[in-house]
Amino acid sequence: MTAQLIMVNLDCADPQGLAAFYGSVLDWPVTHSTEEYGMVSDGHTSIGFGRVADYTPPAWPDSPGTKRFHLDLSVPDLDAAVDTCVGLGATVPEFQPGGGRWRVLLDPAGHPFCLCRAS
Repeated sequence: MTAQLIMVNLDCADPQGLAAFYGSVLDWPVTHSTEEYGMVSDGHTSIGFGRVADYTPPAWPDSPGTKRFHLDLSVPDLDAAVDTCVGLGATVPEFQPGGGRWRVLLDPAGHPFCLCRAS
């Protein structure tokens, strides 16, 4: 079997805001934007953002035993990408594993994501 990733969906309180954030970070157009659901896409892969009542962001760092996933985004200039994401509403948490090879940020809804140096 060969599968192709077509979409990832993230829960949040503000789908329109999170779609705008990731659209700017990835330079992908916002392809859907309502109060209940937002989406960005490069034409092959999409990220959707669905409103969840009483949304609570995941903890960072995760507590032991929790199962989560996060996005890893490749960037040519790590420091510049961090500055850009922070300017768009991301935050940089204190806990930073990896010895500087990547940076963990929290999107405006509190989801952790990593910026990784392009190899």
